[in-house]
Amino acid sequence: VQLQASGGGLVQAGGSLNLSCAIYGTKFSINHMGWYRQAPGKQRELVANITYGGRINYADSVKGRFTISRDNAKNTAYLQMNSLKPEDTAVYYCNAENYYGIFFWGKGTLVTVSS
Repeated sequence: VQLQASGGGLVQAGGSLNLSCAIYGTKFSINHMGWYRQAPGKQRELVANITYGGRINYADSVKGRFTISRDNAKNTAYLQMNSLKPEDTAVYYCNAENYYGIFFWGKGTLVTVSS
């Protein structure tokens, strides 16, 4: 199973980025898909995730600014990040969990927000 993430980069504060995460090589349906992030010197934290049925969970720090969506047919999730802040700077990791409770991780994509 491989998770391929794309869309990170450098943006000025107030700008937007869109991350995508595609899953390849799984025979089983994926329950949760989403992103975690890890800033330098900090623990990895949940940003947002979405279930197969569309139930969504956001970290309080991104509510109202980030939007997660999902295309089940393509096994792909998207994270639209608006009104980015310097504190959003981190490596963003795509994450997926199947119905057996097995987690899969992508390699991470760097998001840098300049002030």
